[in-house]
Amino acid sequence: MIVHIFGGAGSGTSTLGRAIAAEYGCFFMDTDDYFWMPTDPPFQEKRPREQRLALIREELAAHERVVLSGSLCGWGDPLIPLFDLAVRMELPPEIRLSRLETRERSRFGGRILPGGDMERQHREFMDWAARYDTAGPEIRSRALHDEWQEKLACPVVELDGSLSVEALLKKLAAYL
Repeated sequence: MIVHIFGGAGSGTSTLGRAIAAEYGCFFMDTDDYFWMPTDPPFQEKRPREQRLALIREELAAHERVVLSGSLCGWGDPLIPLFDLAVRMELPPEIRLSRLETRERSRFGGRILPGGDMERQHREFMDWAARYDTAGPEIRSRALHDEWQEKLACPVVELDGSLSVEALLKKLAAYL
């Protein structure tokens, strides 16, 4: 079983993915771990597409039950036939961006504050994330996810990311 969870940055895809993995004994994967090369500061160098796909396929083959969170629109389309269930997380932008800011401060601390080595990168990331609800399909956006979702042959469950993790797990129980 492969469950793919997608949505805007900060919508709760990784949080829900980890919770499903813990509750149902699944292996957890996040697309960022495969999309980006490990660098410091992080998220600087993209891994080549074929390498990303090969690494993900290797992990999928090694585990019977997998939860894969994050966006893989376009570059990850060859994986679509493998999905048994897709979960789309939705969240109002003001809540999503507030959560994202909190997560980034927790993750990177002073590095993202004025004068920090990741200040510019953080501002660019937050500006990009803020465009999710209004941008066209040229970037990771609601429009892109709407188009991409049409390609999915598996069931798609849309969830409200403002609900508690426990409530989200209850809503998914019948599918898992």
